[in-house]
Amino acid sequence: MNVETNYETRIVNYALQTSGFYPLRAMQRWLIDTHFNKAKSTMMNAGALVKVDASIDLERLARAATDLLSAYDIFHVRLIFHPGTDDLCQRFDGEVEPVTVEKISDEEFEVRKKNLMEPYLLINRPLYRFYIFETPTAKYMYADFYHAIIDGTALMILFWRELEMRYRGKKITRQPLKYADFILDELKVSPEELAEGNRFWRETLRGFNETNHLPPPDIENPEAWRQNNLIFDIENITHKYFAKVDCAENVFFLAASMLAIAKNADVKKSIMSWIHNGRNTAQERRLMGIMIEQFPISWDFTEDLSVEEFLSGLSAKIQTGMRYRRSLGTVYDEGLEDDCATFIFQKRALGALNEMIFIGKPAEMIDLPLNEISAVENSLDIELNLDEDKYFIELDYDASRYSETAMEKFAAIFNEIVLALQDESRMISTILEG
Repeated sequence: MNVETNYETRIVNYALQTSGFYPLRAMQRWLIDTHFNKAKSTMMNAGALVKVDASIDLERLARAATDLLSAYDIFHVRLIFHPGTDDLCQRFDGEVEPVTVEKISDEEFEVRKKNLMEPYLLINRPLYRFYIFETPTAKYMYADFYHAIIDGTALMILFWRELEMRYRGKKITRQPLKYADFILDELKVSPEELAEGNRFWRETLRGFNETNHLPPPDIENPEAWRQNNLIFDIENITHKYFAKVDCAENVFFLAASMLAIAKNADVKKSIMSWIHNGRNTAQERRLMGIMIEQFPISWDFTEDLSVEEFLSGLSAKIQTGMRYRRSLGTVYDEGLEDDCATFIFQKRALGALNEMIFIGKPAEMIDLPLNEISAVENSLDIELNLDEDKYFIELDYDASRYSETAMEKFAAIFNEIVLALQDESRMISTILEG
């Protein structure tokens, strides 16, 4: 039985015997362990400041927010060291403080805005913040959640939608699903199945090193994990292309990412990660909490093949990896993909960041600038966004490793490969060597 199984079995036994203690899911442990390396940073904050319409009743909004936060166990969560094992685990019995409206001057708000996004104190503390402000000229709400308790899908699709419903006084008839129950149900997996998945993931990541499987760094800076991001247009392709081909967008752009990294590093093998929202069933799609997973993926280009063969094979490899989701704890716990570049595809994400409709009225998303406590989670995140019919690539990268020039070079290579991949008969070797 592997380390992952031992840890979870031990905590589950205590949970059943002493009531109230639950293991951290593997992804949660990995995010928290990553954060401990930069404990004073805001790298795990998922926050947004929104200027809402003047017609919004802020007291009603505060009541709706309090009711919503109270309804789901994930917002009651507290991280605790288990008294029987000293392992970090979680309880779901914390108090939810009522959300209130804070009335301040515009000048005071400008000062307050600079300190809204702060690092989380993790042990036995609330892992979210929800503030409502009213100034003489505007109304605002600020929501910030620790990433190890919730993901973007839950926030954008579940949280904001239900906040609107509660504000409008609509009856919530569906009983909230408990994240604690999902944790225990997820652990119902045999040691044999876990072991098979462990072997698969170790083989997938075998041979990874930063020299061959990341863009070559062009900066040496002791201030590691310094965050920066750049956005580039994706040229030569629109959303309409995928209506006439038998290839999913996420597979196509993941393929482009893998080839871009291999070409940038001048190697014949690509090893990286890709993000899945972790919601495969109707029940999981309704679950308020963190469900995303970071799946390793690799491909050896030594044996040449066509674009069509590569895209088809990559799609099959993704599906195989999905079968071993419950063994990802080994990947996280052994740090097998800690330094991998990561790909994520998000539809219409940029538009959502700039503007939104909240309770039937336009609302403005206000950017909070990066500061001295900002840090990046991975060496390089390749985030592909679709806004209307236009694709954008956002590179969120460690600026202590890479300059803007290096990222501009990577984006140019990515654009070239996107064009090349539209010729399904083309050989991959000509893309890597061309």
